[in-house]
Amino acid sequence: MRLAIFGGTFDPIHDAHVAIARAAAGRFSLDCVLFVPAARPPHKAGATHAPYDARVRMAQLACQGEPRFEVSRLEESARRSYSIDTIEKVRAQIDADDLFFLIGADAFAEIRSWRRWREVARAVEFLVVGRPGYSCEVPEGVRAQRLDTLESAASSSAIRAALAGGQRPAGVPRQVLDYIFEEGLYRGPAASDAGPVRPHRKCV
Repeated sequence: MRLAIFGGTFDPIHDAHVAIARAAAGRFSLDCVLFVPAARPPHKAGATHAPYDARVRMAQLACQGEPRFEVSRLEESARRSYSIDTIEKVRAQIDADDLFFLIGADAFAEIRSWRRWREVARAVEFLVVGRPGYSCEVPEGVRAQRLDTLESAASSSAIRAALAGGQRPAGVPRQVLDYIFEEGLYRGPAASDAGPVRPHRKCV
């Protein structure tokens, strides 16, 4: 099996996430893209805006009809959602011949700051989502392939801001939007506040 881990807060999940996963599955002949919502992401200074269970459910709704997509609760009980811990759990539970890690170029640029990053690099091959004309330095010993996708204006922070104002923003799967409004998620000004986030080292 060729499996790619796709982690993130997915707060909320949107069309660009799905498009990235679909593009990766097609280009790299993946049997499965495993969406892993982070329970307690270490790189976020504040709490996520929607509860963990809601973010898992939104991911499940967004992945409906995609036979190669699966949503995992592997990080549900983790005190911190470290990539190495998730990778080890996947290795223990799933028999994957080839294990990939689907990641944005901005996050990949900070790989040296990750917990046990060299072990992460030995365990997976990175599929780095970038943009045409941009590239990131690949540290020695790290296996990485680039995935250039169509640019998308969708961002979780912009979507949260629209939702806080009672709008139904474009770029979110309809079933996810329906769930958000049914559950009353992202209401009020606090929903649009992304909070202080440690800045990424930019790619060149």
